Amino acid sequence: MTFFDKILKKSYNLAQLQVNLLEKTLQKTRINRQITAPEVRLLNDVGEQLGILPIKEAIALAEEHGLDLVEVSPQAKPPVVKIISFDKFRYQQKKMEQQQKKRVKKVEVKTIRLSAKIAAHDIATKAKRADEFLLDGDWVKLELRMRGREQAFLDVAHQQLESFKAALTAPYRIEVPPKKAGNTIGMTIAPTK
Repeated sequence: MTFFDKILKKSYNLAQLQVNLLEKTLQKTRINRQITAPEVRLLNDVGEQLGILPIKEAIALAEEHGLDLVEVSPQAKPPVVKIISFDKFRYQQKKMEQQQKKRVKKVEVKTIRLSAKIAAHDIATKAKRADEFLLDGDWVKLELRMRGREQAFLDVAHQQLESFKAALTAPYRIEVPPKKAGNTIGMTIAPTK
């Protein structure tokens, strides 16, 4: 796995981390007597604030309504708890998780290979194809392969990359700047938002 693949994999996995974070919060959610804070900020099931109460009063109020006291935000001072059925709370969290999974667009990385001796028309053709990829929302990984004596002339390779970037018409940003890895100079560009 090359350096570029590692960076792209990290950015792709960022969306998965957000989904996994939601799953972990469901597993670590404290309810009723598991909440250890002396006083809490209480919300009802609609989300209206009922004020800051001692934990015993909050638990009694929840039991009076026949519901659970669920810790929504443990890092807040005082922690925020909600009077709601724990099953309903889990259902809402699962729905939020599904919505986030729907919104996550899987980023595809398309590879375009160039050479140090590529002609101007070929650069224009490949740039046109890269424009299509960028407009579709995909990332484009450029690989400029150098063989034999070409490796001694890095300036020619960088000129080819610059002419390729000049031929692009779609808006883009450089994610990974040009770097030499073995006999290849690679860079990654992504569409601007």
